[in-house]
Amino acid sequence: MSRIGKKPIPVPQGVTCSLEERTLTVKGPKGELSLTVHPSMGVALEESQIVVTRPSESKTDKSLHGTMRSLIQNMIIGVTEGYAKKLQIIGVGYRAAVQGKKLVVTAGYANPVELDIPSGIDVDVVKNTEVNVSGIDKQAVGAFAANIRAVRKPEPYLGKGIRYADERVRRKVGKTAK
Repeated sequence: MSRIGKKPIPVPQGVTCSLEERTLTVKGPKGELSLTVHPSMGVALEESQIVVTRPSESKTDKSLHGTMRSLIQNMIIGVTEGYAKKLQIIGVGYRAAVQGKKLVVTAGYANPVELDIPSGIDVDVVKNTEVNVSGIDKQAVGAFAANIRAVRKPEPYLGKGIRYADERVRRKVGKTAK
């Protein structure tokens, strides 16, 4: 039995949910998100909560049960509070800047790397070395932050690169002179 899936999802004040056929739409103060519910899962809108049910006790239905509940919970949190990821750029001459709808990252390559900012995502650059990615869709925020980090992953010897603000990079000891 899925412990996560069987918990009802509370719907806070100011958030409206509507279910049309297999599409669940959640509207809140920060925006609107929609999700296509898996055909085998049942979603019921009750007074101030959402309940996800599954048809059987098979392994795939159990895993889908918890997954659908988590996706709906993430949508509700996104339209009320939003999601944010903070990245740090460490290295001499490494920096970032927002130019229109592009994030330009200079990270030690011959040319700067330009990343298109997806719609629904806000990017703020603080002090050229701190990048804040925020939005209402948890998956989109995490994916774009991962794309920024993939430009230059932190290396273990000097620690240079792009890392999450709460990420710890294990440092290795370099060569010792004889």
